[in-house]
Amino acid sequence: MSLSDFLLFALPAVFLTGLSKGGFGGALGGIAVPLLALASTPKQAAAVMLPILCLADLVGLKAYFGKWDMANLKVMMPGALIGIGIGWLSFELLNENLIGLLIGMIAVSFVLLGLINGSQSPRPLHRGRGTLLSTLAGFTSFVAHAGGPPVMMHLLPQQLDKVRYVATINLFFLLTNALKLIPYAALGQFSEENLLYSLMLAPIVPLGVWSGLWLQSRVNHTWFYRIARLGMLLAGIQLIWRNL
Repeated sequence: MSLSDFLLFALPAVFLTGLSKGGFGGALGGIAVPLLALASTPKQAAAVMLPILCLADLVGLKAYFGKWDMANLKVMMPGALIGIGIGWLSFELLNENLIGLLIGMIAVSFVLLGLINGSQSPRPLHRGRGTLLSTLAGFTSFVAHAGGPPVMMHLLPQQLDKVRYVATINLFFLLTNALKLIPYAALGQFSEENLLYSLMLAPIVPLGVWSGLWLQSRVNHTWFYRIARLGMLLAGIQLIWRNL
């Protein structure tokens, strides 16, 4: 990819990733890899974005430290580990377009079903469903950093306090992305070119995260979840469009 093409898609992708992680629990972050993939291959886009995602997780950690929901994380992390393992073992065999299409369809269906059912009372944590969705999140996160929709499908029905919700997603993906560094390196994804692109984009990350924190503090509980669902819907539509 040329540098100009790369920057055209990378700058908004990285800013939206930071904004999403800082304030809206990754609701908009799923568009980063598809955006970058318009100027490169999906695998190169994923390799460039992984260090960026790790940095965004670390920048947002201070604001949400200790505010996460441990009961959910105890269910979610084992599933994520399984999903990462499956992604690693099948990395060379995967049809990226099919995976992206399925993720997009699941995300859109989840939001539309929520609209049809109307407002519902909060649902309790379901361990089996949480483990299954977290396994899917670990797998799709490894392939295309698109783990947001399955995680949101697990957490949104619980209607957690917005800070606890974002803090839980923040720590989940901080740990998940850190675990992905080892297999990505083993697969040769961190070429000199890819790392250089990641380094160029790093200064945008704090700006996006801080913007997200600022917005989140000014949005009430009801509108926060409306924005989160809208972000999930847009990410799903974008995934479907990109992979068709």
